[in-house]
Amino acid sequence: MIRLHRLSARAEVFYLNPDLIVSIDSTPDTVLTLTTQQKVLISDTPEVVVAAIQSWRASILAAGIPSTPRRRSEAALTLVSATVGTYPNHDHEESDR
Repeated sequence: MIRLHRLSARAEVFYLNPDLIVSIDSTPDTVLTLTTQQKVLISDTPEVVVAAIQSWRASILAAGIPSTPRRRSEAALTLVSATVGTYPNHDHEESDR
């Protein structure tokens, strides 16, 4: 849920599920059109609404995705050179049979 302010003398706070928002218009007041075709006048700017939706969605994703542990050491990683070797040649073994 995102926190918004109704366009009224008291600018009362209300919470809205952002999945219900179909469009955000600025005419010059901010008007939200919901999936129910209801229109809501708010005092928040469209940019504030979009930022609140982005923050809400990021929090949902952060809660659902397990965090990866950070490395304890800040030391740089080093490359280890591989040794060059020969692989067994199975063709010779089959011809010897």
